[in-house]
Amino acid sequence: MCTCITYQNSSFYFGRNLDLDVSFGQRVIVTPRNFPFYFRTKDEKERQFAGKHYAMIGMAAGEDSYPLYAEAVNEKGLCMAGLNFPGNAVYKKHESGKINIASYELISWILSSCASVREAEEKLRHVNITDEAFAAQMPPAPLHWMISDRRESLVIEPVSEGVRMFNNPAGVLTNNPPFEYHLQNLGHYLNLTAGFPENRFSKDLDLAPCSAGIGGAGLPGDASSASRFIRAAFLKWNSVSAPEEKSDVAQVFHILEGTAMVRGTVMTEDGGYDMTWYTCCVNADTGVYYYRSYEDLEVRAVDMHSFDLEEDQLILTHPAERSGRLIWN
Repeated sequence: MCTCITYQNSSFYFGRNLDLDVSFGQRVIVTPRNFPFYFRTKDEKERQFAGKHYAMIGMAAGEDSYPLYAEAVNEKGLCMAGLNFPGNAVYKKHESGKINIASYELISWILSSCASVREAEEKLRHVNITDEAFAAQMPPAPLHWMISDRRESLVIEPVSEGVRMFNNPAGVLTNNPPFEYHLQNLGHYLNLTAGFPENRFSKDLDLAPCSAGIGGAGLPGDASSASRFIRAAFLKWNSVSAPEEKSDVAQVFHILEGTAMVRGTVMTEDGGYDMTWYTCCVNADTGVYYYRSYEDLEVRAVDMHSFDLEEDQLILTHPAERSGRLIWN
């Protein structure tokens, strides 16, 4: 479960809620330009090495050998996030004639070498997303991905037919069903409005609203991915904030609050509880990554450009609850 959005005003922003029933040991990680990426394939002879590449920042598992990003942005302003896609995600075996990339490598592979969605789309036309695991105790997570820059967004879905790509005019992604359904489902809600409601029921009945906000009556409020998609899109596309950094960042957090999960309200099939472990908002123009966690609502920031980006080792911050510069609470 997760919700991802783009937002553009004073700058271009990319944000997401990470919804799971367990923590994955997340922390903010900066990958500098000279960190050696080895992109694995089934055939050792076809292993690919990326030398100097674009730097990136995002939330990842706390590994010191490889950045297992949930989402990240590179220094060119290209953003990418992986979201849960169980039951639909299909990873393949190694395929000759294709660029074979393991699912856990995809974010790093794209952001290390692409400066735009269009560049990423061209590379992805030749990719085969494989089922290789990072480690024996870490099987590949079933995912689909959203890639965004300030011009456009793209959804990547690995399904039984292969890797499918969709333009994403909404700039929103959640989870199942596949993305085509979410776009079609938006049409069911085209009558919603943020405006003060007018009587369109009947010209012969003297009807008046009992309060403001009734124009949004029918906006779904449950935690399902289909409902969160509609709610995130409605909040995003009817959102107004002052064109300044603090106002825009706060607005992204408020939009994502509208789709966040309260612990105890969404039970998983095995008896656990999905919850929003963290919410993030990155300014893709400046490389400043803002976030807050479920237990710590203080917004913190990590600036990618405050580090030496010519290094060859990952820059790991402290665990997510207390790393980064405190912005506001």
